[in-house]
Amino acid sequence: MASCSTRGPYAGLADGRVVRWMGDKTGWETFAVMNPDWSEKVCANGVESTTKKQHGKEKWCGRPLGLRFHRETGELFIADAYYGLMAVGESGGVATSLAREVGGDPVHFANDLDIHMNGSIFFTDTSTRYSRKDHLNILLEGEGTGRLLRYDRETGAVHVVLNGLVFPNGVQISQDQQFLLFSETTNCRIMRYWLEGPRAGQVEVFANLPGFPDNVRLNSKGQFWVAIDCCRTPTQEVFARWPWLRTAYFKIPVSMKTLGKMVSMKMYTLLALLDGEGNVVEVLEDRGGEVMKLVSEVREVDRRLWIGTVAHNHIATIPYPLD
Repeated sequence: MASCSTRGPYAGLADGRVVRWMGDKTGWETFAVMNPDWSEKVCANGVESTTKKQHGKEKWCGRPLGLRFHRETGELFIADAYYGLMAVGESGGVATSLAREVGGDPVHFANDLDIHMNGSIFFTDTSTRYSRKDHLNILLEGEGTGRLLRYDRETGAVHVVLNGLVFPNGVQISQDQQFLLFSETTNCRIMRYWLEGPRAGQVEVFANLPGFPDNVRLNSKGQFWVAIDCCRTPTQEVFARWPWLRTAYFKIPVSMKTLGKMVSMKMYTLLALLDGEGNVVEVLEDRGGEVMKLVSEVREVDRRLWIGTVAHNHIATIPYPLD
């Protein structure tokens, strides 16, 4: 999700569109598409993002995941899982491709992004082996070929900042621009990469979490909201401690879906608010899935939380602080 000063919020959908909220009377309207030949008949047929039918279409239709507005130009920058780093003007329309490869290697699974005050765009490439439709393989295998990338707007060059990452996902630059946070979903943690100061270029664990984090978003106080699918099961704890067992387990000749069920991956929603040092400020839970399941992002705007999901056809909003 993203928001600008005049309208929104904006959200990326499984059918390849970016839509924006126009208020209770109008509802959602299409703002941008990734493919100039995008077709409502082909892409927007109401199927959910978790079905094989939609998986077969999303490589063509697009799958916009990370959204960020440039404060000065009004442009919307998009991390699309298949089309890479994209941009569209403040009036919307068909997005333009900015980066689909790094040194000749494809950006295989662009996931999220943030914009530095100097114009550089940092974004994650979750895996160099698997695409978004096979994200369960990345998670269950513990596959670690992900990258943090930087796009230089002046030259159009893409640079590898970090590689060998395990399911790098959400990206958020701190309010003072001193460091950048990114989630490592499989490892259930938030990492900090220093951009400025004596530790520039160093990476460290910012927060260990009880579940699988997706996007990280800043609030007006400089704190960080993290959307988490909770929680790690005992089996997953064993895999984290002895990775060789994970390797052996996933050589069993059955489907990934079956293997996932065998490790009891039953998730519920957890939203965590962290301070600038990774300490927990507040935790909101939804164990019964009454508000949202499989959360992807939470944004705090005008005393409300807007909560997105990777798997369902709605966005939730609740008052915040809670009464």
